[in-house]
Amino acid sequence: MESEETEGRTLVQVISEKYSPENFPYCRGPGVGVVIRTSPQGSPVKDRLNLPSILVLDGCGITEAGDEEEVAIFCAHVVELDLSHNQLKDWGEISKILSNIPNLDFLNLSMNPLRGSSLEPGAAEAFSGLRRLVLNNTHVTWDMVHALTREIPELEELFLCLNEYESVSVSSSSCPSLRLLHITDNQLQDWAEVRKLGLMYPCLVSLILANNSLSSIHEPEDSLQRLFSNLCSINLHNSGLSSWEDIEKLNFFPKLQEVRVMGIPLLQPYTDQERRYLMVAQLPHVTVLNGSVVTDGEREDAERFFIRYHLDCPEDELPQRYHTLVARYGRLAPLAEVDLRPLCHVQVEVRFGDQAEPLELRLDQTVADLKKQLRAVVQLPPNKIRVYYIDRQLGYALEPQEMKYGARALHSYSIRDGDEILVVPKTQ
Repeated sequence: MESEETEGRTLVQVISEKYSPENFPYCRGPGVGVVIRTSPQGSPVKDRLNLPSILVLDGCGITEAGDEEEVAIFCAHVVELDLSHNQLKDWGEISKILSNIPNLDFLNLSMNPLRGSSLEPGAAEAFSGLRRLVLNNTHVTWDMVHALTREIPELEELFLCLNEYESVSVSSSSCPSLRLLHITDNQLQDWAEVRKLGLMYPCLVSLILANNSLSSIHEPEDSLQRLFSNLCSINLHNSGLSSWEDIEKLNFFPKLQEVRVMGIPLLQPYTDQERRYLMVAQLPHVTVLNGSVVTDGEREDAERFFIRYHLDCPEDELPQRYHTLVARYGRLAPLAEVDLRPLCHVQVEVRFGDQAEPLELRLDQTVADLKKQLRAVVQLPPNKIRVYYIDRQLGYALEPQEMKYGARALHSYSIRDGDEILVVPKTQ
């Protein structure tokens, strides 16, 4: 067993084992019949099995293709192939696999040790039918990426995460079909590297740059409009952006509608609501921020907040967006500070017969507690008195409200400063 693991396994072996008739004794039905050889090659065919069109073979120790005729037999109808977490080191072996899967649309090669491997001239043609290609944590070189994209005329999605890229190498030819580039968890720091992506992939709709150390967006407006003219979504989570000028530059992307930007140094000093409002106000054309839709009501609240937030800012430090919003809403006055915390204590007047005395009540106590407190005032035990609440603001338009229930909390009566508590002895 150890020697088999050391030598690796072929794609054909893994398919034969994973989808053998012994594992699927009742698997029948419509679909492409695939020959499964359960004895040495050359033996008579023993059974047939329908393989799925989406083939997941991750973490199976695959190092090579195996017999290409059998790959073609097994995989003629396969459209998605997941080979992640295997031991494929040679692009030549991967080319053999793909050249025998004519309908393949999606290929995942994540976590295969492909560092330094390259393709022989012409071998990249086997990848030409792909639309989605995942190369996460393969440490594939940019030269290899370019060799592949030149041969894939309809490539729409490319994943290059966790490849330790510190820079981007520009290709001699662009890839106009690419719509989504996922290049998170690399080490890109300088915007000069990111702009190269716009040169190579001019029709990008979605650019995911999360978990890179991008420090700023150094690019003039006309250049951003030209390089990323179709970009609708950008993800800058956990980047190093620390200036509001960088956020303002996102407005230069002509079609940008969705922005994800959390975990950046710029936003650390603010509360969650301040972050949201300041970002919404700075990005008037963005309709989805950090995964949440920006409603018209929220945008107006955010823009008004933005004006008030900058009221004490020196004139020469006011952002341009402030002047734009003041032209729309005017110079807004600060909001009045209203304390919405519930009252804990109130001052009331206790009336008992001809007596009237001030008393401070704790509103978290109950009616039973109040009656005990009143004993010192009226010199009667709690079970010998009736207690009524009078709302002074309503005057005597309403009858006094008897406080009958001993377990009821005083705050439930909405007692305020200046109200009255009427105490009446019980009659026999």
